Amino acid sequence: MAEENSTPAPQPTAPTPAPQGQDRPRGGPRGYKPRRQDNPRDEGGFKETVVAINRVAKVVKGGKRFSFSAIVVIGDGAGTVGYGLGKAKEVQASIMKGNAQARKNLTKFPLVGDTIPHEVMAKYRAGKVWMKPAAPGTGVIAGGGVRAVLEAGGVKNVLTKSLGSANDFNVVGATLECLRMLRTAEDIAKLRGK
Repeated sequence: MAEENSTPAPQPTAPTPAPQGQDRPRGGPRGYKPRRQDNPRDEGGFKETVVAINRVAKVVKGGKRFSFSAIVVIGDGAGTVGYGLGKAKEVQASIMKGNAQARKNLTKFPLVGDTIPHEVMAKYRAGKVWMKPAAPGTGVIAGGGVRAVLEAGGVKNVLTKSLGSANDFNVVGATLECLRMLRTAEDIAKLRGK
């Protein structure tokens, strides 16, 4: 008669309780505002940064339908930067749409070393941004959407101040307007016919 396997059967274990505060998803029906992702991805030579993701609710007969809008900034780190707004039912799809729109709206701007050529101020809708070149070692003194745009464009030393609306879309737009207004000394001399 053959002996049966003498290994004991594994005993069922009780499930471990979830740590306090982690048993429900963050955000809830109100206040879904994940901020900028600080781990940018490289895609086809461009560094992609998600500045803001906003959850939008449409109230219909059966309840609420949620969708997402994402502001995405891309840049090559050498004076080219663009931004786009993507909207979709899923977060990942909205980021992909924003990336596709950002690639269509690329802007080139001049760099002097690793800073901007001169002081500039620009307005976009209710957003207003001021920028000034800085000495090497200063770093990017900026916050939120301004920092995302400048880092994607390859600016390493700059002083900035956001003076208008704190809305991410307006701040990013005003930053891009500042970069479009930049001119080098050679560009100005050429315009004057020197």
